[in-house]
This record gives sequence, C-alpha cells and structure tokens, in this order.
Amino acid sequence: MQLAEYTINADGITAKVTVAKELGALTLYTISIPKPEPATATYLQTIENDLLKSVKLSSQEVLDINLMAEVKKKFHALALKAVNERLPHLTQERSTELATYIVQELLGLGDVEFLLHDDDVEEICINSAREPIWLYHKKFGWCKSNLRVGTEAKIWDYSSSIGRRVGRQISIKDPVLDASLSSGDRVNATLAPISVFGNTITIRKFNRKPWTITDFIATKTISEEAAAFLWLAMQYEMNILISGGTASGKTSMLNAICSFMPSNQRVVSIEQTREITLPSNLQWVPLLVRHGAKYTEGDVTMLELMVNSLRMRPDRIIVGEIRTAEEAEVLFEAMHTGHSVYATMHAETVSETLKRLESPPISIPTVAMESLHFVVSMYRNRRTGIRRVFEIGEFIPSGREESLQTNNIYQWHPNNDTITEENPSVRMMENLSTYTQMSEEDIEDSMKERVRVLRYMRKNSINSIEKVGNVVMDYYENHDSLMKKVGKT
Repeated sequence: MQLAEYTINADGITAKVTVAKELGALTLYTISIPKPEPATATYLQTIENDLLKSVKLSSQEVLDINLMAEVKKKFHALALKAVNERLPHLTQERSTELATYIVQELLGLGDVEFLLHDDDVEEICINSAREPIWLYHKKFGWCKSNLRVGTEAKIWDYSSSIGRRVGRQISIKDPVLDASLSSGDRVNATLAPISVFGNTITIRKFNRKPWTITDFIATKTISEEAAAFLWLAMQYEMNILISGGTASGKTSMLNAICSFMPSNQRVVSIEQTREITLPSNLQWVPLLVRHGAKYTEGDVTMLELMVNSLRMRPDRIIVGEIRTAEEAEVLFEAMHTGHSVYATMHAETVSETLKRLESPPISIPTVAMESLHFVVSMYRNRRTGIRRVFEIGEFIPSGREESLQTNNIYQWHPNNDTITEENPSVRMMENLSTYTQMSEEDIEDSMKERVRVLRYMRKNSINSIEKVGNVVMDYYENHDSLMKKVGKT
C-alpha cells in the first residue's frame, strides 16, 4: 500500500520518493535518484581525481562552516568547466547536474545528501555497508530505504570528511565522533570493531524552519492558555527548566518560548550543538561547546562557557542541556546572582525532574532549587510521533524542613488530548504580587490578553521566528496599537 509520493530537490537535482507498506511488513522508503550512465560515471571519476589534485583548500576553508558554501561554489564552477571540456555534447542543464554530482561526492555525503534535503526525514542511520540506510520519517516512523553506502571504507571517508570540518579526526585510535554538519545537523559516527557490524553514521537533522509557539499551538503540542502562562513567566524573568525524554521536543519548546523575551535585554546561549534560533531584534550572543581531539588539548566545555557567560553581563542565559552536577551548580548559582536562566534536561515528569536534581550525582540543595520557578515536562508518543506538553509544574516548600513538593499547574489528558489547568500557580502569584504589585485579577486579565494575541498569530499564520518576535516586541513596545489590531480575536 502506497502511503506517500513526492519529490525532493538536492542542489538542483530532483529525486522522486515513494513511501509504501505491505501488510505485516516494514515501511519502505524508495528514492529514485537520476544517475549518470556507466561510461559517463567513469569520466566523472577522472574529473574528481583531477580536482582533488589541483584544488588546495586552506585549513580555514575546511574548518569554517561559514565558508563551506563558498568552497562548494568554487568546486562546482571548476567541475562544470571540466565536464564541459570532456563531455562537450551535453546540454548545459545536464552538465550542471553532473557537476553537482561531483561536488556531492567530494564535499558532501553522496546519495545521503538527498535524505538531508527531505524535510520529512528526522533521523538518518547508516548501520553498516551490508544493510540499507534506515531513516525516521516524521509521518511514518522508522523506514528502511533503498539506499546503501557501498563499502565500509566509504562510510569511513564520510565520517572523516565530517570530522575535518570541525577540526576533529576519527580513527582506530579514536573511533567515536560527535560533530555537526554546516546545516546544524548533529552527527555521531563509530568505527568497527567498536560497532560490531561495521562503521556507522547517525544524523539527527536540525529543523530548517525552527518551531515557533504558533506551530506548537496549531499542532496541539501546547494550549493557548498554557502558552500565555509561559509568556507571562518569560516576561517577568522567571527561571524555567524544560524536561523530557529523547526527541520529545525539549529544545524546540525552549526555542519557541525564548521568543517571548523583551528586546531590551542581553541574551547568551550555550549549546553542545547549535539548535537555538532567536529573533533578530534580540541582543543575542550564541556560544558553542568545542570538542578537541581525544588525545590533544582544545576542549571548551559547557561548564567553562557557563562560567564565562557570567562575565558577559547577560540578563538571560539559555543552556542547551544540563548533564552534570557541575553544570547544574553553575546554573543555579546564576539564578541566585540575579540572572534569568532557561535550560533543558532529561527527565520524564515534573516530579522526576525534582528527584534528579536533588539526588546524586547532581544533588542540588533544596534551598538552591527554590530559585527555579517552573518546570515544563515534554512527552513524545513513539508510536504516533505526537509531542505534547505533559505538565507545567513548580517546586514549593512542603512545610517540612529542607523539603520540596511539586504543584502541577497544567496537565495533558491523553483520553481527550487536551491540556487543562489543574491548580493555580503559587510561585506566579507570589512573584508578581511582590515585584509588580499585580493583583490576582490583573494576572488573569493579562493571561486572557496574551491568549488573544496568540490566537491572532495562529489565525493569521504568523509562524516564523522573526514574525512571532515582531508581534511580541509590539506587545511590549506598541501595546495599544497591537491590541487594536488583534481586536476581539
């Protein structure tokens, strides 16, 4: 049974994709890529070898991902010239297509480049040369493709190429690689015999269009009321931790709510891999962890960047993921010194997040955890692929000495797929009444107003980072004018 059929374009070459499934069988992802004839392929191999000998790249061109596009253009122009000289009978369209093949092989990942250009593919897994490439499709889950990487040596070549671009090596001595493509896609590679069946490459794709709060509302990942609550918390500089399992949408949700920041503040983000994208109206300094080679110096760790960020006079600090006790300690110290902090960590629920923070190896003292205002817990159904805000909760003193309990403010109900308010927020009322003199009625009115703005953005398909950022800025800077435009939405 055919499930889908569509085309994708990789650097000017169009390929046809068919997704199909037979009863009781695996889902098959079949991609038809136009290929050069055998005789032409021989000519292309000769051209590739000549280009490798004649074109010298500087270390800066190899290592700087911002220069990679220029390098590809340079190679494409040279490849096109060589194709025209050796195969003068071809049309210009066909010559351009063949030049693109050469560039994809020399500077890219060959046929895998087409999978990278398929917006419905989230994960690409090369498990060895002896089996097809597997991929995770947004709509259909795990699929077996008809593509293969011909040899273990070729997989190693691709891994080495990726490593060189970030100044790292993969070898028998150092057989594990974590890196990023210039697109931001995360890559993990291993070499046999560490991976028993053969060399592997796993690519987790970076969203080409970052998710916004409007997208999350449209897909029912979060309700308008819960989004308005987080907007209020973000405006008034409350600290938020987003937890959840692998691929549950933690970083995407963090990215989405960061668009609620006022534009008159300085933001520093710290990540292992570049995933955060903020509106251009924010003063934003993104920092990235650097991994040196295993047996040489050169690492710049998450902890070092967190400590350094405190010297950069930030108003707000965003941390991609908290993994160690040292990182958590710096994070909570930043909260105590007056910075607004937002981060992610692995934990399935609000109560599990509390247990992880207070238990070894992290062991954050209870008094320190009181500076964390809210926890947003994300959930992903692996069978259907849906993602939901499972809970929004807070930590409050239990009445017993050195003890906290959780209060769930919003909760997702799977039976009717709704997110509803369960309990009033203690921390929101405490903070806003103390620092802004807002009454309970004022807070409720402000929430309703934000719901109207969010509904207006959804109805008018305002769903890009820049457009959402502009509406939020108007809310802060041109409030009356915006609310007049929003009307009674």
